[in-house]
Amino acid sequence: GIAETQEMLDFSLKHEIYPETELITPQEIDKAYENLTSGKAKFRYVIDMTKE
Repeated sequence: GIAETQEMLDFSLKHEIYPETELITPQEIDKAYENLTSGKAKFRYVIDMTKE
């Protein structure tokens, strides 16, 4: 629930635990999907929807 999520976020911030992410453009979605399905992705992809 919401309380558990907030507790996890507070813990992560306190202990400086941050996710590994890569910012990609919408044009890079196909390649990111290939990396995800083949097991090559080592981080979470975040799509920057402000880019073309």
